[in-house]
Amino acid sequence: MSEEEKPIVLEEEEEKEEVEEQEEAVEETTEEAPVEEEEPEEEEVHYENAVNKGDFIMVEMTGTAETGEVFDTTSEETAQESGNYDAERTYGPRLVIVGDGYVLRGLDQRLPGISLEDEAEIEVPVEEAFGERNPANVQMIPFRILRSKGVNPVIGAELEIDGRPAIIRSIGSGRVQVDYNHRLAGRKIVYKVKVTEHITNDKKKMYALIGRRFLGIETSEFTLKKTKKKLRIGIPDQIFFGENIQIAKRGVAMDILRYYEDLEEVEFYETIKRS
Repeated sequence: MSEEEKPIVLEEEEEKEEVEEQEEAVEETTEEAPVEEEEPEEEEVHYENAVNKGDFIMVEMTGTAETGEVFDTTSEETAQESGNYDAERTYGPRLVIVGDGYVLRGLDQRLPGISLEDEAEIEVPVEEAFGERNPANVQMIPFRILRSKGVNPVIGAELEIDGRPAIIRSIGSGRVQVDYNHRLAGRKIVYKVKVTEHITNDKKKMYALIGRRFLGIETSEFTLKKTKKKLRIGIPDQIFFGENIQIAKRGVAMDILRYYEDLEEVEFYETIKRS
């Protein structure tokens, strides 16, 4: 063997030894590495004689901006006094399933712990209410473009432009200032909430879910028949031809299947009696 070949053999042996040393080091590191223990899940707090997450509750509530403006209420009287009355709306206690997004997120997160008996005042900060005002959401749009979209801008009007809710702030020089921020953006809000009923009975919960979709109809007019895997709901004859009845029926079915995993289907039926 020539002198030139010997270093090559030595390099291969050295490389082999180096690899073995690295493998041993990895094994030692692996053996010595501490095993990270999973942190136990934080137990959910349970409140006595108070609202808890997942509760079905009926609530009377009124939301007020820091300016004093009432923007949301379940009270017909308060709506009339504040100038927000809507003749097409049904007023009265509202179903809230706590933690499931039935109300504004900032309010929903603060419901657990409030009394089941006394009125509570809940303050929701700007970032958890309607967010901060974003200057980029205020735009100048040529008047002719809005007119071409069928929009007749009037200062202060709240309307929809290209599928986005907007407020007309000013009009001048052939251009219109359009504000896409929520009208309550940048404002802290306060809700006064009173629980009128804590629903624990399954049948009453189902009726409450029905009432949420079929507004203005006495839920006692509906008939419920539950078998092992199916719930049959009898529709009262006064709403056979009601507007959007199919949408309401589907909404009820999806709600009930969501909260009752033992059910596989919801069936609606109509009964016509001899007059």
